[in-house]
Amino acid sequence: MTDRPTVLFVCVHNSGRSQMAAGFLSALSEGAVDVRSAGSMPGNEINPVAVEAMAEVGIDIASGQPKVLTDQAVQDSDVVITMGCGDACPFYPGKRYEDWELDDPAGQELEKVRPIRDEIKKRVEELLASIREPG
Repeated sequence: MTDRPTVLFVCVHNSGRSQMAAGFLSALSEGAVDVRSAGSMPGNEINPVAVEAMAEVGIDIASGQPKVLTDQAVQDSDVVITMGCGDACPFYPGKRYEDWELDDPAGQELEKVRPIRDEIKKRVEELLASIREPG
């Protein structure tokens, strides 16, 4: 077991929002947080527009692969951030849960994905600050 907090980002396809959030948290935490992402119905690949939007801010998520959400992933996490997965996300007492209402970048043009990316970054920064707060 690690002494670093573990954050799990969950969305439906694990190809856009959750991958962008994981990319930001991995970069901004500089290894201080174990970062995971998963989807209730994972897609086949990372959304190429999400990859492009993140590349614009210097974060490469192109090598990511959508993963299926498991009970074990939730149990192994300290913080679970859901993004539209609804009731598909299992609930375990003692975990910190947040639901982030964000537009889905699927099928959107880059101009529409940039504001989603920027909102995710803002929320990840707030999340990281709250994780780093003492006790």
